[in-house]
Amino acid sequence: MLRIYQRLWQVNWAEQWQYRANLLMYLMYWLVSPIVYLAVWTTVARTQGSVNGLTVNDFMTYYLTLLIVDNLTADITIHLLGYKIQDGTLSGELLKPVHPILTQTLVNNLAFKALTVMVLIPIWLGLCLLLRPDFGAVTLSSLLLSIPAVVLGFGINFLMGATLTCVAFWTTRVYSIGELYWAIIILFSGQFVPLDLMPSFIQRLAQFLPFQLFKYFPIQLILGRLSTPVIVHGFIMDVVWFGLALALFLTVWRAGLKRFSAVGA
Repeated sequence: MLRIYQRLWQVNWAEQWQYRANLLMYLMYWLVSPIVYLAVWTTVARTQGSVNGLTVNDFMTYYLTLLIVDNLTADITIHLLGYKIQDGTLSGELLKPVHPILTQTLVNNLAFKALTVMVLIPIWLGLCLLLRPDFGAVTLSSLLLSIPAVVLGFGINFLMGATLTCVAFWTTRVYSIGELYWAIIILFSGQFVPLDLMPSFIQRLAQFLPFQLFKYFPIQLILGRLSTPVIVHGFIMDVVWFGLALALFLTVWRAGLKRFSAVGA
């Protein structure tokens, strides 16, 4: 099985280099939103001195960290597989002796991330030189703790994105549903604004939803802003939601395959 993943990595890595325009498009998407949010909130913080205790530096470090974490935990499964379900070309992948999502689609996601991170890091360093944020609160232990948080965050997001993509077995409106799903992520993940600034009921709800595990939890871990009980709670939710997301995906996938048909299949 390891050799299968190795071969898939080689194929997908080479494939990613053939779509440089696509890479630039996604990179611009990942850059624009955090930079706009950063500009808005730092301006507000400079005017007022702070926003609910968050200073200009707090916003700078938060959104600069978001640039990296967002890329590492993002999922593009719906763009890789949704059209294959709709036009029937998934049938070719179903003939292979490996799971089309847990192998090919997963590795494609990882290859895409690796390439975008390579391009993003020089840009990120340039922004740091320009803005001069103080990352003094970041420690080696906080960085090490963030690694499993980022991995689990991506795992949950990938499985939930795969589950959403499988809705294409029942409807052609899966991309519209995807837009609604991404809007919910932006609200509850801390992408638009740190959850500290959201209404209290949203903060309480976000503690038990998976979306803050994608971005807010890893970011706060890296920046050393979480207490030990909050960290423990976050990792417990990571494990619980990973198990739930995996079970949900397998259930929807199996049910969807029973409905799937393609011309010539």
